[in-house]
Amino acid sequence: MDQSDILDGTQWVTDGGLETDLLFNHGIDLPEFASFPLLDDTDGRAALMRYFAEYAAIAAAAGSGLILETPTWRANPDWATLLGYDATALDRVNRDAVGLVRSAADRSGVEHVRLSGVVGPRGDGYIAAGANADAAAEYHSAQVRSFAEAGVDLVHAMTMTESAEAIGVVRAARAAGVPVAVSFTVETDGRLPDGSTLAGAVDELEASAPADWYGVNCAHPTHVLPAIDGGSWTDRLRFFRPNASTMSHEELDAMEVLDPGDVDLLVSSAADLRGQATLLSVIGGCCGTDSSHVAALWGVHAPNRKLPG
Repeated sequence: MDQSDILDGTQWVTDGGLETDLLFNHGIDLPEFASFPLLDDTDGRAALMRYFAEYAAIAAAAGSGLILETPTWRANPDWATLLGYDATALDRVNRDAVGLVRSAADRSGVEHVRLSGVVGPRGDGYIAAGANADAAAEYHSAQVRSFAEAGVDLVHAMTMTESAEAIGVVRAARAAGVPVAVSFTVETDGRLPDGSTLAGAVDELEASAPADWYGVNCAHPTHVLPAIDGGSWTDRLRFFRPNASTMSHEELDAMEVLDPGDVDLLVSSAADLRGQATLLSVIGGCCGTDSSHVAALWGVHAPNRKLPG
């Protein structure tokens, strides 16, 4: 498949807040907030397949393409070590994740499906730890290679808090020969956790290690809107996976119950954002969202889910 054909010309449904949905809505224990160990459990794999089937139904109802993203946001060496996975086991589970979303694609009934290997931050998704681009490239390279060799269509670095780590992931993807998307997260003021602007982060990557596509995840649309300044850089934005809640990252981190947010506000503010970042084409959700939120963003019915509130 030619790289130019991977996303261009199509609207794409992707999934919602996998970990928060499984944890709070389905009562599935996720030590270290990691979903990848579910791949090693029969019931866990079944839960993941049911989860992805909901988004396939949304894509079918919307007449869109479907991007299936691997449950591997925590599947990097530091987090894996805490969960008892060595390098060999981690390689296996990252490849297994690709196999699982491929199975979900085969069962989806959707004509246009892409498989995305998810790369999460080395540390906490809300904290900028002062990454070094060279070190980040070396650190993330094993996971990216696992994805590339398993046959993903692209890798997607999500919840990037600073440009240096994102540059490292892009370098790892180029070395592995696989297309790459980078989604940054922002605080309530529209700035990255390291204080930089979204425009500045995209520009820094464009000058050093351009990604194929950019996006924003793990932030409510009302938090992203202050970052949109009308600059040409917004034409590089393709992915948007918003949080359901308008709470800050710090507030969400301290929550013991799920905040499903105001769906009407989510939909209206996302529409405002898409009116300004007009090339956004991959729409899903992040923390606090489930298939009902994503269906609402697409204006279709979510099978077997009720809107919160």
